Amino acid sequence: MNGTGTGRVAHLVRHPIKSAGFEQVEKAALTPGAAFPFDRVWAVAHAAARLTEPLTWAPKLQFLRGWGSADLMAISCTSDPEARAVTLSHPRRPTESFRPYDAADAARMLDWLRPLWPENRPEPARVVAVPGQALTDQDQPLVSINALSSLADLSARMGRDLSLHRWRGNIWVDGWEPWAELELVGQEITVGSARLRVEEPIGRCRATGANPETGTQDADTMEALETGFGHTDFGVFARVIAGGTVGLGDEARAWG
Repeated sequence: MNGTGTGRVAHLVRHPIKSAGFEQVEKAALTPGAAFPFDRVWAVAHAAARLTEPLTWAPKLQFLRGWGSADLMAISCTSDPEARAVTLSHPRRPTESFRPYDAADAARMLDWLRPLWPENRPEPARVVAVPGQALTDQDQPLVSINALSSLADLSARMGRDLSLHRWRGNIWVDGWEPWAELELVGQEITVGSARLRVEEPIGRCRATGANPETGTQDADTMEALETGFGHTDFGVFARVIAGGTVGLGDEARAWG
């Protein structure tokens, strides 16, 4: 495959709470039939959400999300997967720790998030989790893979340095040619000791226009993608077909 021979893993990122915090990690153990580890374990449903009982995967419109509030995009996170605990930080909120599975802590977390969500939208109402199911935007267990070269190219086109955290990706690869990852759909790749099949490009939304340092909309990424390429895709979704460990600096190789 032209442009994607061998790259290296530059960043690994998880988001324990959907749309509420990004966290960089040094390694991850990928499992067949599963999303990125400890990614979107919880989501925050708003007061108008329509959820099933018992809970199952639900579309993103049922939850707080970056499209609805740029402020959410500036939340950073540290987590303890064994304790199932998270610590959230934001430029305009006190840093606090929560155990989202605990009712009292979940209530505190809703209070913490409330000032970051528009008053004219249904308020944060409930922290939810579905055992064995990541609450990503897709009902399938997929991992997102992105190229730093594509980010650099888009940044140059827009005349500004775009943070990788605008895109909420899991695996960031250095060393591929710009946009070559979009040509991998239908092909297999190895990342570290894991093997994945690239399933589809990632269609983006205006949440990527929010600055993760300030929580303000300051870049029309959708317009830049549409003008430059005739679409709003950035990065690809891949399915883990053979498990393995992925760490910073590991090889990322396309086999098409």
